[in-house]
Amino acid sequence: MAFWWPLLVLAAAYALCRVLLFLIPPTVPSMEVDASDVMEEVNQNKEDSFIYVPRKGKAAQTDMVRCYEPATMKYLGYFPALTPDEVQEHVAQARKAQEVWAKSSFKQRRQFLRILLKYILEHQDLICEISSRDTGKTMVDASLGEIMTTCEKIHWLLDEGEKWLKPEYRSCGRSMLHKSAKVEFHPLGVIGAIVSWNYPFHNVFNPMLAAVFSGNAAVIKVSEHASWSGCFYSRIIQAALLAVGAPDNLVHIVTGFAETGQALVSSVDKIIFVGSPGVGRMIMQKASETLIPVTLELGGKDAFIVCEDVDLPNVVQVAVRAALQSSGQNCAGAERFYVHKDIYPTFVSRVVKIIKSISVVS
Repeated sequence: MAFWWPLLVLAAAYALCRVLLFLIPPTVPSMEVDASDVMEEVNQNKEDSFIYVPRKGKAAQTDMVRCYEPATMKYLGYFPALTPDEVQEHVAQARKAQEVWAKSSFKQRRQFLRILLKYILEHQDLICEISSRDTGKTMVDASLGEIMTTCEKIHWLLDEGEKWLKPEYRSCGRSMLHKSAKVEFHPLGVIGAIVSWNYPFHNVFNPMLAAVFSGNAAVIKVSEHASWSGCFYSRIIQAALLAVGAPDNLVHIVTGFAETGQALVSSVDKIIFVGSPGVGRMIMQKASETLIPVTLELGGKDAFIVCEDVDLPNVVQVAVRAALQSSGQNCAGAERFYVHKDIYPTFVSRVVKIIKSISVVS
């Protein structure tokens, strides 16, 4: 007994330490991101004011992406419309950085997520205001659709990401009992994303988070209708990557029009697209030339079904919001309404009354 007692004490102490380490959150440093040049009203009407990711190619620029506040038409800034050669240069730099990042530990990747999460929670108003100014959405819409969803995805990756990327052992079947089988998950390389304007913060972070946590690099083409906010959000990403010692050029934001997006599809190892079915078909066709995997989130015609026993005053409010949120440009928006005939007249009259009371303001 004298021999085993010290071992039991040590084992109990070790177990207690493990529990405490699990319960005590790791130290997460704060980071600062300069937003002075995007929030100063004095700069917003100057034709030469801009923020953008520094050019990687030639200094000359003929085509520009110009950005304005949709609510006020105030000038926000301009960005380069990258040529195919410039896009390929961005991808090449990302590919070189990814070779280093692929060897990073999950501990380092989780710290990257924690730093991002802390910044987002501490600067919600700034993020929402920039999203609101660039798209015309309300601060409430920005908070619910941008902040909440992004934070939830970060939490999921922190809790579940490593588990889903661990090797999986599989059965070989009876005829291969002398064999063993294992599925390993390796980074693909450079993940490209072409994202829509309606959720500029979330749509930049959504593909980037999973790509970087999985050991990949990311090159994201933001919408020409939301380039101002997208390029500012890049500063947040770069600051967090710097804080964890990630290699330079791991994440790129590129701006431009259709030509820029086409060049991205031809250069990366996987493409993610958020947008219309028509463009989605073209991207899938282009991706088939190099046989890269494709993830498409396309628009549809969501149905809103109203039964006869609903709480009508509440449902009417929800229906109007479902139809008009983000000016109707919303992946979860309702575009077809099926209303029970017994309550149809009342439903329509209440919807019309609410819509007539709505005014478009800045």
